[in-house]
Formats: sequence, C-alpha cells, structure tokens
Amino acid sequence: MNLSPDQIIFWQYGVVKLNATLLYTWTLMLVLVLGSWLITRQLSHTLSRSRWQNMLEIIVTTLEQQIREVGLAEPRPYLGFLASLFLFVAIASLATIIPFYEPPTGSLSTTAALAVCVFIAVPMFGIQQQGLLAYLKAYTEPTIIMLPFNLISELSRTLALAVRLFGNMMSGAMIIAILVSITPFIFPVVITLLGLLTGMVQAYIFFILAAVYIAAATRVSTAPQDT
Repeated sequence: MNLSPDQIIFWQYGVVKLNATLLYTWTLMLVLVLGSWLITRQLSHTLSRSRWQNMLEIIVTTLEQQIREVGLAEPRPYLGFLASLFLFVAIASLATIIPFYEPPTGSLSTTAALAVCVFIAVPMFGIQQQGLLAYLKAYTEPTIIMLPFNLISELSRTLALAVRLFGNMMSGAMIIAILVSITPFIFPVVITLLGLLTGMVQAYIFFILAAVYIAAATRVSTAPQDT
C-alpha cells in the first residue's frame, strides 16, 4: 500500500524521477485543457446545444453564483482561477474509479502547490482591485502591532489549505486500500463511492475558501469609505 503517489516511480535517471504525482498531475491538466477546447470550439448560441455544452454552462453558472454569494459581486475576473482549482480537485477525485490510478491530490506536494497558487493569487487580486498601498496598509490595521499577526495569518491559512486537502484525500485512499486487502468485494465499492463524494466536497470547500480569501483581499479598506 502506497501512502502517497510520490512513492510510485515510473522512471528515474540519477536524481531525476518521474513519479505518479507528476505523471497524473500533467495528464489531468492535459485532459482538462483538451476537454475545454473540444467543448468550446463549436459553441452554439441557439436552443440546440450539445449535452457537453449544457453541462459546461451548468458548471459555470453554478460556480459564478457561488462566487457571487461569497461576496464578489462581479465573479468573471475570478472565475477562471477558482473554477480551475475546483475542476482539478474534483476530476482528480472522480478519476479514482480508473484502475491503478492514484489521485495527485493524495500527495502533499500537489496540495501544497495548490495552496501556494491561492497564496499568490489572493494578493494579486487584492492589489489589482485596491492598489498596492491600500492593500499593504490593511496588514497594519487597526494598528501597526497587528502586522506580524496578519503575516502569520497569511502563512498559516496557506499551510492549513494544503494539509486539510492532503489529509482528507490521503485518508480516503488509505481506507480503500485497507478494505481491499481485507474484504476485496463489497465494501471497497461502497467506500469508493463515498470517496468520490468526499472528493467533491473537498473540491467545493477548497473552491469556497479560496473565494473567501480573495473576497476579503479585494474588499480591503472599502468599509471606511462607506462610513
């Protein structure tokens, strides 16, 4: 039983390794890119639409609504980034039904990379919306004493994002692997279905938390102006 897809090595030359995490991550990204291109290359503006376009529109409108409810009145600027996070984690979980597939989100390196993406995107969107000085000023509010605590908060929530997603995804894979070795028929199927549901929930939670962090960053210093 592998605790992480990092342990599955397909090719190695010296210190250079091609493990399951890298292979499945890039394969998943390729599938997302090709799938997006195939679905959007012939979009229809009439009532006659393909089922794939209908599914894509449902996903887009649902995610837009969720982003709007979080507090971002205009979701379009953030949709590409947040939807990519959601789809990556969700499809990584759904693909677990494929034999011998190991979800890359079961590796701490992958979840850390996703968390770092959020860590970088939050100030980028905040600076874009508020300006550099206004955004940086928020770290010293309500007093300069709060500066180190606000910086620690930025780092700790990034770590929490990575560890939360990694722990939940890895625990599901470990439970399935243990049950397969003990009862290789009925229970693994049930747990696999439960794992699919858990993976979708984790994708949604990761998406919502990223949206909340961006919403907080883009609303910096707006409250004093309203009063």
